[in-house]
Amino acid sequence: MDKLKMHSPDLSQDNIAKIRDLFPGCVTEAQDEATGAVRLAVDFDQLRQELSDHIVEGPQERYRLDWPGKREALVLANAPIAKTLRPCREESVDFDSSDNLYIEGDNLEALKVLQESFLGEVKLIYIDPPYNTGRDFIYDDDFSQDAKDYLGASGQTDDEGKRLVANTEANGRFHSDWLSMLYPRLHLAKNLLADDGVVFISIDDNEVDNLRKLGNAVFGEANFVATIVWQKVYAPKNSAKWFSEDHDFILVFAKNKESWFPNQLPRTDEMEARYKNLDDDPRGPWKAADMTARNAYDAGVYPVVSPSGRKIDGPPTGRYWAISEENFKKLDADNRIWWGKDGSNVPAVKKFLSEVSSGKTPQTLWFYGDVGHTQDAKKTLLKYVQFENTENVLNSVKPVELLQRIVQLATTPNKRDIVMDFFSGSAPTAHAVLAQNRVDGGNRRFIGVQIAEPLRIPETKMKTIFDMGRMRLVNVVNELKAEGEDVKGFRVLKVDTSNMKDVYYRPDELKQSDLLDMVDNVKEGRTAEDLLFQVLVDWGVDLTLPIRRETVQGKTVFFVDDNALIACFDRGITEDLVKELAGHEPLRVVFRDNGFVSDAVKINVTQIFRQLSPSTEVKAI
Repeated sequence: MDKLKMHSPDLSQDNIAKIRDLFPGCVTEAQDEATGAVRLAVDFDQLRQELSDHIVEGPQERYRLDWPGKREALVLANAPIAKTLRPCREESVDFDSSDNLYIEGDNLEALKVLQESFLGEVKLIYIDPPYNTGRDFIYDDDFSQDAKDYLGASGQTDDEGKRLVANTEANGRFHSDWLSMLYPRLHLAKNLLADDGVVFISIDDNEVDNLRKLGNAVFGEANFVATIVWQKVYAPKNSAKWFSEDHDFILVFAKNKESWFPNQLPRTDEMEARYKNLDDDPRGPWKAADMTARNAYDAGVYPVVSPSGRKIDGPPTGRYWAISEENFKKLDADNRIWWGKDGSNVPAVKKFLSEVSSGKTPQTLWFYGDVGHTQDAKKTLLKYVQFENTENVLNSVKPVELLQRIVQLATTPNKRDIVMDFFSGSAPTAHAVLAQNRVDGGNRRFIGVQIAEPLRIPETKMKTIFDMGRMRLVNVVNELKAEGEDVKGFRVLKVDTSNMKDVYYRPDELKQSDLLDMVDNVKEGRTAEDLLFQVLVDWGVDLTLPIRRETVQGKTVFFVDDNALIACFDRGITEDLVKELAGHEPLRVVFRDNGFVSDAVKINVTQIFRQLSPSTEVKAI
């Protein structure tokens, strides 16, 4: 019997629970000095770091995952950057109408740029990060700057530098560097997940233990869902020194475990074949299920008499009938007990096919016969990418069937769910989304991010792994279209420095001698479409919305999703053009700050929209 608390609510614990919802990694276990009981406690050092734009000192002993560089990695996650996404029509397929994105650039920067546009919108994230085997390349993130310096420096150069470095076992920070690389990316990825979203992460034995702890810190230990074991090879490696490593792991973390549940998998023909109708029961096929159980059950010991007259004193030794005698008699009267063909067997319960679930609960052991193996993955890659040098074929690519299984479990076909992979590689995740949409008629969308990592040997048609993934997707889309599928391609965007000149972000460094150069605050060589996408990013507008370009009164005007946003970056904008655009009653409108024909027109813009379209948000760049 539970006892009444006999005291007022423990508000501190309630508040800590609220903090845990916002910052799971900032709540840990601590021993109460007065009672000795273990209670939830706030890791104030970590919370200070979450809320700070510089590195906070002062570690204390506590239960948590820690490593050299953790604080710096968190500063990096929270620091702003002066970057944008530039559209690339020539590398896209169905640019104006596609709602898929394929992004070239550093995934940390891409995740930051996408924060506003896709906050809480992504249903599934799958990533296949470097396994840290000692032969992998990892991101060389810059921890030397605080947030202010990072904002300035990240926007001041077009030379990205060498972003990927080898992480060999000789490195004294072998595990720490890997954790510092992944931590800020998962931290930002969590923000993009919907409340009922989930992340699947592939890994092997080298870092599975650290990844589990890192995931607990980012998503909260209570939101860990499962560790899936995938049989990745179809034959043992006899050359292995100790054991043939036949599997990889896939760790699953939910944004909120109480809101996310996996879909059931379709029942297989083999499962259906187990149901027979040996007695021509009008309710259809059935299978016999054991009526006994191991767990002690007070009402589970009683004698039964079979239709042939055989008396059975009770269940086998050490087992119990799983149902009470009363329920047994009801089932027997309803012809739901099977006694065998001659009516003298130990009773079994008939389970009818028509009454079982239409699907099966997913298991944590995935065999290659169901979801493919690494050789399947390479064959698929070779089908869609025409390599000139076999040395460029990736060894770590995942089978499309494996990723289709994940997409199947974690998304709904007809809800336009977004599937994201920010370690996209050769784009098998995006391929899997297109393939699964074909299977079930779904309309899922994908966002893939891949840095321009050079191929081992440059080729004529591709220089980087990003190019490899793009070639694969182009050929997959073309194949689906040739087969009559209603499929739209993808919009290629590239992470780049801001379209705005440096003084736009650091006016304190402006010199009087620079004033003439700053008449226009947009960098040379940036197009109107470049400016449009920076506006979409800054305003947090969905980057996959359809875009229409029209000429209105001699000026180029962009209509995003008809009237979600209207943009005109031409010069010489007149009051008549402003009035015509206001007549569309857009949700948002944006102009170039120095694009108006006169200061009077610029001053009147807000008043015109206030009169003709009062709900429109008006801005200038």
